[in-house]
Amino acid sequence: MAVKIVYFAWVRERVGLAEEEVTPPAGVADVAALVEWLATRSDGHRAAFADPARLRAAVDQAFVPLDAPIAGAREVAIFPPVTGG
Repeated sequence: MAVKIVYFAWVRERVGLAEEEVTPPAGVADVAALVEWLATRSDGHRAAFADPARLRAAVDQAFVPLDAPIAGAREVAIFPPVTGG
């Protein structure tokens, strides 16, 4: 299952990409497992995903918790918490 991963803010800066298309292994079933797998792709990915508690996600443009399933997703966005001001 190929899925488009979109990165925002400091996550994008650390990964070094705004987006990428990946095909995670079969055992990657939720956002948390996806983040764990993505962390193995490069030093930049590892730095961006070192503390998953600092991340938020959206699956197909809907905010989700990190334990949300990704089966059938076309896009997963990963970003830091959003603050207003």
